[in-house]
Amino acid sequence: MTYRYDVLGTTRAFGPDGAEVPLSGARVRALLTALAAAGGRPVPVDRLAAQVWDDVPEAPADEAAALQALIGRLRKALGGAAIKSVPGGYRLVAARDDIDVFRFERLAAEGASALAGGDGARAAVLLDEALGLWRGPALADLPGGDTDPLGVRARRQLTEARRARLTADVRLGRPERALPGLAALAAG
Repeated sequence: MTYRYDVLGTTRAFGPDGAEVPLSGARVRALLTALAAAGGRPVPVDRLAAQVWDDVPEAPADEAAALQALIGRLRKALGGAAIKSVPGGYRLVAARDDIDVFRFERLAAEGASALAGGDGARAAVLLDEALGLWRGPALADLPGGDTDPLGVRARRQLTEARRARLTADVRLGRPERALPGLAALAAG
């Protein structure tokens, strides 16, 4: 069993036993969000620093040292093996499906595919699971997360998943269940 990370809302981490891991401090959550948003790929130090201190007029004088201190705090919370040092940066040791935003993308795509294939019941189950992952704005703890390409993409896919889920209700002969959601989408 591995760690699981949530970035659709306030950033959270869950240990192998399923218990939430306490994450102290906004910058530690921002760092974890930036690493999770990379989906297990390496992130250069300068990019991490830019993401973590995006909302600060003046970044720390020694960004690399400040980032290294944050990495140390995050490793202490998650365990040393969760964050791997790579040449020029760091990466979160996680499969994409261990990170809710990527799990959402997969489930939403599978749901849309099931709907396109005429399986409204399977589409509804997959899309309900995908939509249930959202607890707030994507990358909420990442300064600049609202303009981050992953956050923008996730919000667009959220709207598409909501539409697909409402379409599944209509195809399953339950248009009355879809009407409030369709009205909300039309108004938004």
